[in-house]
Amino acid sequence: MTKTWWRDAAIYQIYPRSFQDTNGDGEGDLAGVIERLPFLAGLGVDALWLSPFYKSPNRDGGYDVSDPRDVDPRFGSLVDAKELILKTHEHGMKIIFDIVPNHFSSDHIWFQEALKSKPGSPSRNRFHFYDGRGPEGNEPPNNWNSVFGGPSWSRVKEADGSLGQWYLHLFDSSQPDLNWENPEVAEDFEKTLRFWLDLGIDGFRIDVAHGLAKDAISQNHPDPEGLTRALRLDVVDMEKTVRENLLKDIPFFDRDGVHQIYRQWRKILDSYEGDRMSVAEILVFPTIRGTRYVRPDELHQIFNFDFLVAPWDATMIKESIDRTLREVATVGAPATWVLCNHDSSRIVSRLGDSDKAKALSMILHALPGGIYIYQGEELGLPDADVPSEFRQDPVFFRSNGSDNGRDGCRVPLPWLSAAENYGFSTGSPWLPQPKAWADYAVDVESADPNSFLNFYKKSLALRKSHPALGGEDSIQWIESPESVLHFQRSLGLQIIANLGAETYSLNFTSEVEILHSSRVEIVVQDGVLNVPSNTTVWLQF
Repeated sequence: MTKTWWRDAAIYQIYPRSFQDTNGDGEGDLAGVIERLPFLAGLGVDALWLSPFYKSPNRDGGYDVSDPRDVDPRFGSLVDAKELILKTHEHGMKIIFDIVPNHFSSDHIWFQEALKSKPGSPSRNRFHFYDGRGPEGNEPPNNWNSVFGGPSWSRVKEADGSLGQWYLHLFDSSQPDLNWENPEVAEDFEKTLRFWLDLGIDGFRIDVAHGLAKDAISQNHPDPEGLTRALRLDVVDMEKTVRENLLKDIPFFDRDGVHQIYRQWRKILDSYEGDRMSVAEILVFPTIRGTRYVRPDELHQIFNFDFLVAPWDATMIKESIDRTLREVATVGAPATWVLCNHDSSRIVSRLGDSDKAKALSMILHALPGGIYIYQGEELGLPDADVPSEFRQDPVFFRSNGSDNGRDGCRVPLPWLSAAENYGFSTGSPWLPQPKAWADYAVDVESADPNSFLNFYKKSLALRKSHPALGGEDSIQWIESPESVLHFQRSLGLQIIANLGAETYSLNFTSEVEILHSSRVEIVVQDGVLNVPSNTTVWLQF
């Protein structure tokens, strides 16, 4: 079988609004991505994934799309998008775009038509409009909650000014869910897929890929508040069995109807030359259900989010690795590994320690399959503490401030330590950058051979050059203490990660070379390797 690029690629996620600004408005743009392509190529990634830059009122960071086949002026123009695709390829990288099929923005022409139409009209049938319950329809059609908090239904005013029907929005009220039982929806998204594929992109990341089909809308959920908490990956104080019971049957996620949609999408992707791919954002339970999305006639990859929330525990990390590799193998799909993204806490902040962050990244970078890197992860950036008055995430507002939302991981990147706004923009950044970020700037880290950035560059370079890294060969575990992960890839490559509090020592009778380590001072002396606490080492025998 011919190897396809995406099966073990290192893919770099760009949140365009926070990457690089070129026009001084304080928001990143596509021209800024083009400007930084040499940096990305030098980092050693294989592909870029861009979060949405489509036309949008930007009430949810661009994931509220009002026109999926055009560029929002804040990011530039279609000319810029075409140039970005071309220049990315010229730099030897692939490029994939986000697509958001679960919902449109309430500013989308379809929804505006629906608001002006009567109940039962074809325009309203593109969304989930229902009459309310109760004698005068004053109660929503069911008790479902939004994933962002609060009710998942909003009531509209009809053309005559009276209160009328309710529409479903699993996220913000500005994001009405689409009705995928209406063939017009599928036809419109086929146009969108083909529009960008015709321009030469290499694939799509599919937002809320498990959410398109809904069942039993007329029925209440037994515990809507509990379900909302269970769906939040960062909620860690929920009993495991309680969470599992809530997640095993969700009326609006992971319904069987999604699979026919993706079989059709796969046919479209396969009809284009080159290895066009798709990666799905899904949250399903049990996790084996995720493999249904990557059967040979459906999508290509699913995100594995275990390491967005995994505790610093060797046993649990090993169990997650084994389960992930075992499950995707049943359908011949590659594994993916992710430490953070635009919706989660940055790994340095979550673990509270840059040494742990480096050690965990080295574990993931040595595993079979592909890796996804979120912008700034390669700099060791922590979350920023964004003051309440600057926050923009709807999660913050829908929870009345009890949930800080995701702004802390979306703060614009620092490029130049001594420049205004660290070289991100000549204007005031849309989210304030911490004063202590000068040490994380790209120019500072580039000049320091022991920086987080150069550490990541070495990992990525080895993934490309060493034939045992990446790939999809299985791993073999080597007996070790409970707090240590020790496994072997092919061609004499071994990985040792000490997650314990004490130094772990090994004696070697054969020659061994340290290819890479999360601490620079690690050496083999007189046949003995001492691996300090919170450290990972790659060894070549």
